[in-house]
Amino acid sequence: MEIMQKAPAKINLSLDALYRHRNGDHEWRMVMTSVDLADYVHIRPAKTISVTTDSGFLPEDPRNLAYQAARALQQESGVHAGARIHIEKHIPVAAGLGGGSSDAAAVLRGLNELWHLGYSREQLARIGLRVDSDVPYCVYSETALVSGRGEIVEPLGKLPQFWVVLAKPSLSISTPRILRAFDYKSKTLCPDNDKVLAGIKQNDFALMTAGMANSLEAVTAQRHPEINALKERLLKYGADVAQMSGSGPTVFGLCAKRSRAVRVYNSMKGFCREVYLVHTLG
Repeated sequence: MEIMQKAPAKINLSLDALYRHRNGDHEWRMVMTSVDLADYVHIRPAKTISVTTDSGFLPEDPRNLAYQAARALQQESGVHAGARIHIEKHIPVAAGLGGGSSDAAAVLRGLNELWHLGYSREQLARIGLRVDSDVPYCVYSETALVSGRGEIVEPLGKLPQFWVVLAKPSLSISTPRILRAFDYKSKTLCPDNDKVLAGIKQNDFALMTAGMANSLEAVTAQRHPEINALKERLLKYGADVAQMSGSGPTVFGLCAKRSRAVRVYNSMKGFCREVYLVHTLG
């Protein structure tokens, strides 16, 4: 028996870092959605937990978030069975697209089925928070307002129609390093989440994009000028809005029309090795 779970990439339509808790956790308020660029997680029964990947960049030991998710669910449920987990990678690694968290969420969903646990998405999200703050959202993998430490996930329903061009520069980002450098008192980018939410509710693409911003973008862009260079090119070639996802370095452009997105995608391929034309899920 094999269970296969799709693990889609996420992008942050908005990201606001509000403050840091005393234990070091960050308080978030952000709107996230998933796109049709995805890893595929294959799970088979086994006596112990093991993880393999077709990527040379990921650990295949307890450092892997998918492994940590399996152990967390095993401990929560009291199940003594294991699983053989293989991750077929398509999402770039350390890119701000939530690939590792989405793989971990896929493991939670898959093992919930394999081990006949019957846990709800809310329960799986709570367990996933032990692994990473993006895992609760990735358990849902649908457009949502995410708040708290990442554990409060409120699905928002259907988005206005648009296409997404992803551009990842040839560098990787350490999220903990960016968060350590982030200064809450002097942050310069703040999304208007209420405007983003109103645009989604009213199916108004222009209103939604008018409120978009990523509080972490200035910190990452100061260290890596490629971020702003890619944003400028996305806008120059016709994207309606351009923004960094997560802690970076991937930058995305949104286009209300597919024809324009295709033009942006083709233009960006000459300046960036990893470029993807994708659509939001659902």
